[in-house]
Amino acid sequence: MEILVVAATEMEILPYLKSSAGTDILITGVGAPACMYSLTKKLQQKKYDFVLQAGIAGTFKDQYSPGETVFVGQDVFADLGISEAETFSTLFEKGYADGNAMPYTNGMLLNPFSADFSLPAVNAITVNTVTDEISQTARFIKKYDPDIETMEGAAFHYVCISEGVRFLQLRSISNFVGDRVKTNWKMKESIQILNENLVRIVDDLQNKKL
Repeated sequence: MEILVVAATEMEILPYLKSSAGTDILITGVGAPACMYSLTKKLQQKKYDFVLQAGIAGTFKDQYSPGETVFVGQDVFADLGISEAETFSTLFEKGYADGNAMPYTNGMLLNPFSADFSLPAVNAITVNTVTDEISQTARFIKKYDPDIETMEGAAFHYVCISEGVRFLQLRSISNFVGDRVKTNWKMKESIQILNENLVRIVDDLQNKKL
């Protein structure tokens, strides 16, 4: 099986890089534009059976502890839209785009691949600006009821759905959204457990257990 492992930074999958797991690796850089360009170009160069994105994420909810690993069932470009009169509307709500046109389903980017990963499935949002502004966090919670936040996930889903390749976005919780005090973050722990799960899932894919 041809598998591609994708990450925004090398740091997030450094333990995996040392494992010699026999997959191709793509480090895209941080943010949705870099992810979309790098991944699209890579998928045009080679056909893959499965693409895995691995990285850290912030969580909005107390039920997910720093260090815990999850996979993303749906993602969305949370700040792509129109903000006016202190109200944010998506492009779909304003009629500028069809929320059910490929690759969207009701305005969301869903992962249709179903398997038992032995991990919680979560709803994610993707943002262009990570911030500690309470007003932005409150707006996103009200509109999307998200579990986690990243800067690349929706871009990854968008490309994989559009290209018709099976995929999985794997994330480990490093912090609570809005907490910019890095000493409170669980970077080491989240990266370690992320990579343990990444190795396990790649092994299951290679042995056709998923």
